[in-house]
Amino acid sequence: MQRRNFLKYAGLGSAAIAAGPAVFGDESSSEKQYRVGLIGAGWYGKMDLFRLIQVANVEVVSVCDVDQEALDEAARMIAARQKSGKEPEKFHDYREMIAKNNLDIVLIDTPDHWHALPMIAAVEAGIDVYVQKPIGVDVLECQAMLAAARKNKAVVQVGMQRRSTPHLMEAKEKIIDSGMLGKVGQVEIFSYYGGPGPAFNQEPAEVPEGFDYDFWCGPAPKLPYYPFLRRRSWRQRMEYGNGTLGDMGVHMFDMARWMLDLGYPKRISSSGGQYIKKGGVSNCTDTQTVIFEYDDLEVIWNHRTWADLPERRHPWGGFFYGEHGVLKASVFGYDFRKYYQNETISGEVLYENEKYPEDKNEPNIELHVASAVREHMRDFLARIEDRGRPRSDIEEGAISTICCVLGNISQQLGRSLEWDAEAGKVKNDDEANALLVREYRAPWVHPQI
Repeated sequence: MQRRNFLKYAGLGSAAIAAGPAVFGDESSSEKQYRVGLIGAGWYGKMDLFRLIQVANVEVVSVCDVDQEALDEAARMIAARQKSGKEPEKFHDYREMIAKNNLDIVLIDTPDHWHALPMIAAVEAGIDVYVQKPIGVDVLECQAMLAAARKNKAVVQVGMQRRSTPHLMEAKEKIIDSGMLGKVGQVEIFSYYGGPGPAFNQEPAEVPEGFDYDFWCGPAPKLPYYPFLRRRSWRQRMEYGNGTLGDMGVHMFDMARWMLDLGYPKRISSSGGQYIKKGGVSNCTDTQTVIFEYDDLEVIWNHRTWADLPERRHPWGGFFYGEHGVLKASVFGYDFRKYYQNETISGEVLYENEKYPEDKNEPNIELHVASAVREHMRDFLARIEDRGRPRSDIEEGAISTICCVLGNISQQLGRSLEWDAEAGKVKNDDEANALLVREYRAPWVHPQI
């Protein structure tokens, strides 16, 4: 039999309630209005911003993007969504937007290679930041971003919203924290999204009018322009991100760390490559295994971007193997079963379509993630008020991102890496340490600690 355990109190379990009752905008009597800017006006920039508008008293005063089409579309959509009905001021260069000195909050939803510089510039200007994961593309970027946040006493929330996903918060409290699962000896985390065929078999093309490709490349290498780079699929080139591990893996590794209260692993090893999807433009692994080794525990990441899903309910998630049973947790729900028993305790993703009917008509919205992003934004705003550390604080984002970067370095070098968290480098491996920082393309300068 199955017991469907639906969440209480507007969809939030008691763990969420304990984390902070502050709710803003239409959901509270807060009179403070936050002036907000968005850097990166594409798919997830709007996804994050519109969730913030739903739960907070904000005025979006500026939006920035190097793609004029995306910029204009976002400005129109923002005007239609915010109470004032005003279009935000549009910027091509994030530095000019920050220099305007009229922002309380900045959301950074650019491609990964453009996270570090805007985030550091924002906190140095006294602005609190919501930055998408992974926080950087190399280890030194992550370290510099953390240092800048602490030096400037900024509240920085990272967009790793598994920590604010209602059904996962319930699973953590009910199954793990209660001791029902028992001691966990292994965690399998994974993403099995994908399909057949080569990865992005395209030819170089002319840069579209209104798209500043040179600025888009910024500090990263300037490759010949391919159409897939403009929208969403830029992760298929390692020059601009860290592949599937840096995209999907960082979410689930962070989920495992949060659920089990883990810091840095003592050793990271990885293997993989392009085994199936050969002949395309992508230079990312289509198959990869990473082992994050702790004392008496291994967290094992797997991705395959070419095969069918082994379990359709949990295509992207983690299986926690404990003394007493197994907890299967993913973006769509969770299932716990004790060993040798038939009863399953389950929880489902929270949809809030009745409370937020505008979700139904929003283009490209991830409906199954919307409630988690809203809760993540509530936590961010509560911490801005009390100047505390948010659930996905920049330090947590740095740990999870650095470990995934190290996983790719291990795969590249073909050997395990021992991480010295105090020194911030790999132990006894000069070749690996040389890969902790990527060379920036002039005139951009890599941030330092």
